[in-house]
Amino acid sequence: MTLTRRTVVQALAASTAFPALAQSAAPVRVGYAIARTGPWSVGAQTSQEPNFLLWAEMQNAAGGLDVKGTRRPIELVSSDDQSNVETCVRTYEKLMGSDKVDLILPPWGSNANFAVAPLANRYGYPFLAPTALSRRLVEMKLPYFFLLLQQPKPMMDALVDMFKANGAKTVATIYVDDLFGLENYAALKVALAGSGISIVEDKSYPLGVKDLGPVLRSMKDKNPDAFIGLTYPPDTILASRQAKEIGFNPKFFYASVGTAFQLYRNVMKEGAEGVLGMGSWNPKTSPGAKAYFDAHVQKFGAAKEPDRWASGHAWAGLEILTAAVAKVGLDRKAIRDYVAGNTHKTIVGDIRFAGSENVGVPGTVSQWQKGEFEVVWPKNRATAPLVASKPAWV
Repeated sequence: MTLTRRTVVQALAASTAFPALAQSAAPVRVGYAIARTGPWSVGAQTSQEPNFLLWAEMQNAAGGLDVKGTRRPIELVSSDDQSNVETCVRTYEKLMGSDKVDLILPPWGSNANFAVAPLANRYGYPFLAPTALSRRLVEMKLPYFFLLLQQPKPMMDALVDMFKANGAKTVATIYVDDLFGLENYAALKVALAGSGISIVEDKSYPLGVKDLGPVLRSMKDKNPDAFIGLTYPPDTILASRQAKEIGFNPKFFYASVGTAFQLYRNVMKEGAEGVLGMGSWNPKTSPGAKAYFDAHVQKFGAAKEPDRWASGHAWAGLEILTAAVAKVGLDRKAIRDYVAGNTHKTIVGDIRFAGSENVGVPGTVSQWQKGEFEVVWPKNRATAPLVASKPAWV
């Protein structure tokens, strides 16, 4: 189903049709585990599960999922993974091994996807993951696993290219000491090599950190042109708040996961202005992106907007899966081949895969400007020009 304003209104208005539909066609059972509690839940409940619920509701309201020409209702089979890798793995093994659901949707985050990806490959379930950043996952060459987000290299290349084009000469960086932080930090160092930009200080920190003040003060003393935080949502907000408290306000302030969330704008208020981060879309990106944004807000309310990075990629993955099932049905090998072998029109642009990696969408940088997280780099993807000097914290 192509997402337009008209189909959004029709689908949401018709959502009461599902009970009657369920009596006339066997449901398509779609399984997943997702963090509803624990430290992963902030990201999971912003970027992923709302999209799963919206997708199922809209498909069912339209008559059900198109399975090679036959409409069948979607039945979601889901549970809380409690932000625990072992729980996540056990749940997916049950969903695929004994429950034998028809389709699988992915968990949240690089660590969970890294743990579950080999299972998906073993059981032959196509996995379109919107919140996994890991070069190691690409290098594992798992034919059933597809990463929708831009990976560390293109994201860090875009960031360094932007810095270089706008006169930055020195950077300071912090990074979370796990797969996400380590891989992005490694990609950042490679991108900086030969750029003329030097790292004046770098520091790793553990998951669940409660105080980044000392390292931020040390970085402030070195007066870098740019700060880079390879951070998770709670740490992104912590680093921003503490930087504001100590008056650490470099020309470029970049923090990664969570900066694209409405939560960040709500917490930092006017202080969000000029902050950079990982983002790739917003309602200006395409008509489909605007229709998706409006549908999400209509269902979940203005207080729970989709984030301007992974939410869009989560929806793009659902668009791809929907088109695949319409074309080839529920034969999982055929779905996998369809995903691997085609260029897919989505709300974030054309997606195509080289192995597991999305090579259709380039690395991007976004920036909060007047209440919207605008794509600012590269220029040919921009929804607004870069503000090349962050204003003072407010």
